[in-house]
Amino acid sequence: MYTVLLILILLGALISVVTAFRALGAYLRFRRTRAAFQGEVMDEVARLSARTDELESSISALDARATELPIQISELQQSLRTLQILTRALSTSLRQVQKVLSFNALKTLSAARIGKILQTATTPNDRQPSG
Repeated sequence: MYTVLLILILLGALISVVTAFRALGAYLRFRRTRAAFQGEVMDEVARLSARTDELESSISALDARATELPIQISELQQSLRTLQILTRALSTSLRQVQKVLSFNALKTLSAARIGKILQTATTPNDRQPSG
């Protein structure tokens, strides 16, 4: 009976040693995994921190540009008003030039017709045989 008890004790001790080694292996794997994970997390946090700094500087630049926009919009509106005035003046000038040109064309056309009429009227006299 003592031998059976001794065998059971030794078997229990052996199972305990195997379990202890497995627990130790699991603990070591856990520590390696935790260290790797912690390193990756630290790298990612550093990258996110750098990216956040970039975003903050970009936001500051955009804010500065946004404050300039009303001034630029006002200048653009003033330029558009000036352009509209100049366009109207050009349109008026072009209409006046068209009127002058069409009047000159009528005068020229009338002068050309009168010239043709006079030329045809004097041409038969020029064709008479000379003496």
